[in-house]
Amino acid sequence: MIRLILLALLALAACKEDRAEAPSPVELTTEATGYFCQMNLIEHPGPKAQVHLDGLPFPLFFSQVRDALAYARMPEQSHIIAAIYVNDLGAAPSWEEMGAANWIAAGAAHYVIGSDRAGGMGAPEAVPFASRAEAEGFAARHGGDVLELADIPDAALLAPVAGAHDAPGDTDEFRRRLKALSPTEG
Repeated sequence: MIRLILLALLALAACKEDRAEAPSPVELTTEATGYFCQMNLIEHPGPKAQVHLDGLPFPLFFSQVRDALAYARMPEQSHIIAAIYVNDLGAAPSWEEMGAANWIAAGAAHYVIGSDRAGGMGAPEAVPFASRAEAEGFAARHGGDVLELADIPDAALLAPVAGAHDAPGDTDEFRRRLKALSPTEG
């Protein structure tokens, strides 16, 4: 009987999938650029994110946490995600300066969704905190709800955001310029 138990344990150990530890977060440098916008991250206010993909030596950086979380939920995303880290706003010097090394695992963060604070690209932000109490304090000052990562609805991350180019005045100006560039019919 003991022999059978040992064989079963040995078989289970052989079947166990070897998993590498998650990569550590990378310190934010002046060279870091956003994956979607290709702009320098330190020029943008608000929390940032980094996504580590299996097989790639460097993370993808995001100018907004919302964008990184959206990336992770996109069906088009092709690589296995090894880790996602977000800035802990509670450890940041200010909204304008997030800090270079205050990263926390995205799954451990408490997010304020629906606040009055826009992220670095001007879109609504998923504002991360290591401390639930700090997230609740931020929500009391800036609005929004405190949610765990799994509870954030897709619409909060994937819904289109109206930008300045969508404003009626800008649309009229765009149409006027386009018309001026179009050949006239005679």
